[in-house]
Amino acid sequence: MSGHSKWAGIKHKKALMDAKKGAAYTKVIREITASARSGGGNPETNAALRSAMAKAKEINMPSDNVKNAIKKGTGELPGISYESIVYEAYGPGGVAIMIDALTDNKNRTTAELRNLLSKKNGNMAGAGAVSWMFVKKGYILVDKSQIDEDKLMAIVLDVGAEDMKPEDKNYEITCNTQDFEKLKATLKEKGITTQLAEITMLPSSTVKVTGNDAKQVLALVEALEDHEDVQHVYANFDIPDDILEEISVKEG
Repeated sequence: MSGHSKWAGIKHKKALMDAKKGAAYTKVIREITASARSGGGNPETNAALRSAMAKAKEINMPSDNVKNAIKKGTGELPGISYESIVYEAYGPGGVAIMIDALTDNKNRTTAELRNLLSKKNGNMAGAGAVSWMFVKKGYILVDKSQIDEDKLMAIVLDVGAEDMKPEDKNYEITCNTQDFEKLKATLKEKGITTQLAEITMLPSSTVKVTGNDAKQVLALVEALEDHEDVQHVYANFDIPDDILEEISVKEG
């Protein structure tokens, strides 16, 4: 997962910047509505809704927006019905890509994403072509300056963490999805702030890409993430830190 920590941090900063422009609101509202439609409007019993509401809080979305999105999902208010679709693709350098989308028009979204991939040196793949390379995990980043490695290790392993390793500026913690909420809550109780805490798809193996391929991959991923129907993009690239730093400066 080399480079994943840094890229996750860059994406997180971009999401917060997009929120200021209002671009993130639409995606989070869509996620809340779809989660409420599929699992009910109670976040206590609906983990997907709970996660979407946490994102809404992070980007300072007004509570009325959240309540209305839930009501649209449960049918208390009229709303659009969104279909969840996972697309699989390849990018420059043979990088495997998974795209989570929520759409009210599958044919339109499929055509638009196929066209976008083609323009950015990627191509759509068949079902199952790349999904086997990814596994759903809880993923948490903690700033190294907060706590000693051994102390944090003892805390997180006690509440279900599978692995913890030091990265450049953070500790990278992974866990099963069922232990994610408990792990996050424990860190909060201990007064440990997380840089990032999310359920994500982590690659079991990575593809090293450098130079122009690396820049093309990042441009493709960013274009996909900017599409209004796309909720998440996962990729198995391993890109040198200097190129990620360059992108980070541009994003900042």
